[in-house]
Amino acid sequence: MFEITVDTSLPKTVFYKELESQLEGLLYDERDLICNAAQLAAFIMQSVPDLNWSGFYFAREDELILGPYVGKVACTRIPFSKGVCGAAARTQAVQRVDDVHGFSGHIACDGDTASELVIPIVVEGRLVGVLDLDSPIKNRFSIEDQQGIERFIHAFIKATDFSWSMGV
Repeated sequence: MFEITVDTSLPKTVFYKELESQLEGLLYDERDLICNAAQLAAFIMQSVPDLNWSGFYFAREDELILGPYVGKVACTRIPFSKGVCGAAARTQAVQRVDDVHGFSGHIACDGDTASELVIPIVVEGRLVGVLDLDSPIKNRFSIEDQQGIERFIHAFIKATDFSWSMGV
C-alpha cells in the first residue's frame, strides 16, 4: 500500500518538491498511460488542498475526451474552441483562471467550481491532453501551485509510455 505524507504548513515550493518525490515513488515501475493518469489524478486530490476535481482530458483530433479523474461527473467532450481546457489545448499554454465565471466561454461542468488550473501535456512536440484542476475557491491557484503541478506533469511524462496513444 502506498501512503501519501502531506505537510500543508510547509512553504509551497518545499510542499510540492516533497510531493514530487512521493509521486515519483508512486509511478515507479509502471509505464501504462491510463494507470499513471488515474494514479496522478487521485494523488493530487489526496494531497493538494481545496480542490473539487482533478483529472485528465486526452486530445483526439480537435477535441478533448474525458480520461481518468476524481470528482463529480464531468463533461465527456470539450472542443478546443471552448472552455478553459479547450484554451489550454488550443494554445498549448497553461491556463490559470482565478474566477472561471469571468472566463469567456467557460464550461460549467460543476457549478461549485470557482477557479481552475489547466496544464497541457505535450510529448515529443505533440499535444497528448490536459490535466485539469478545479477549486471551489476563487484565486485558489498561485504561481507556486502552477509550478509545482507542472513538475508533477514532468514526472508523469517521464514515467509513462505514450507510444500507443501517439500512433507509434
